[in-house]
Amino acid sequence: MLRRIVILGVLIIVGITSGFAQQDPLYNQYTLNLYLVNPAVAGAEGLTAFHLTARRQWAGYAEGPSTYAISGQTRILKTSFRNRSRLIKARVRKRRPSGRVGLGGFVYNDINGKIRKTGLQGTYAYHIYMRDVQLSFGASIKMFQFKVNVTDKDLYDPNDPMIVDGKNQKLTPDANIGVMISTEKYYAGISATSLFQNFIQFGNGNPEQSYKVLRQYYLIGGYRFEPYKSPFAVEPSIMFTTNERLQRSMDLNVKGYYRQDYWFGVSYRTVGAMVFMVGARYQQFTFGYAFEHSFTDLSTLGRLGSHEFMLGYKIGDTARRYRWLNRF
Repeated sequence: MLRRIVILGVLIIVGITSGFAQQDPLYNQYTLNLYLVNPAVAGAEGLTAFHLTARRQWAGYAEGPSTYAISGQTRILKTSFRNRSRLIKARVRKRRPSGRVGLGGFVYNDINGKIRKTGLQGTYAYHIYMRDVQLSFGASIKMFQFKVNVTDKDLYDPNDPMIVDGKNQKLTPDANIGVMISTEKYYAGISATSLFQNFIQFGNGNPEQSYKVLRQYYLIGGYRFEPYKSPFAVEPSIMFTTNERLQRSMDLNVKGYYRQDYWFGVSYRTVGAMVFMVGARYQQFTFGYAFEHSFTDLSTLGRLGSHEFMLGYKIGDTARRYRWLNRF
C-alpha cells in the first residue's frame, strides 16, 4: 500500500499553512503583481510587465513547500499618431486596435513534499472606460499537471492500486475569471479560480477517495493616500479568500512608499501569520522581498520563517496609465 498517511498529511499541512485548505499557490507580494490573483489585471496599466517570483516556505525544513512562477502581461495599444500618419500617406487600410484588449501568460511550479503541481495559463482581458474609472474583465484558460513523486522506497505494496503502470500524474484543464475596477487612487476586484473543480485520481484508486480541486474566490481592494507635494504615500489593502466549503482567510496589508521608489509593508493573515515586506524600484526594474512568520501549531517546522523574492520588469510610458493623460 502506498504511504497514504504521508501524502494525505502533506495535503493537510499545505492546507493549514495556506490558511483554509487553499490549493492555489500562495504569494505574499501579490500587491506588486495583482495578475497573480485576478486575470482582469492583464494589461490594465497599459504597460508590458514581467514578474519572476520564488517562494520558500518553512526554511530549514527539507520537505517545506516551494513555489516558482513567472508571468507576463501587456496591452494591445491603439495605433500611435505617427504610425497612423504613415498608413494614411501609404493609403493602407488597416483595422486599428481598440486599445481595450489585454493579454497575459503565467507559468508556475508548486512543490509540496511528494506532490508537484505545474501549471500554464493564458489570459484575455477587456478594459472599458467609465469616466475616470476603468472596468476590466478577464478570463484565463489553463492546464496543470498534478503529480505524486514516489519511488519503490515509498511503497509497501508494489501493486498498489493508487499507482499502477506509472500512472502517478494527471494533466487537467481548468479556467479562471475576474472583474476589476481601478482608478489612479484605488482598485477593487473579485475573481474565481479552478472553475471546473476537477477530481484528481491516480491509477485504479477508489473514486470516492479522489482529490478534488476546490473553486477559490478572491476579493481584493486597496487605496493609495498621497498627501499633496509629499514624497510619502500610504496604501492599505485587503484580500479576502474563500472556497466552495466556505473556508476563509483574510490578509490585512499596509505599505508605505517614499518617492514611489522605496517601500516597506506589513501584512497580517487572520489564520495566524505576519508578513514583512521591503522593496525598491530602479528605472524599469522592481525588487521585492517578504518574510513570513507563522503563529500556528506548525510554526515549529518553519523556525527560520518563509521567504519570498520577486523581480519585476516593466516596459512602457507611465504617462499613458490614465485616460485624462491620453490613456492608451
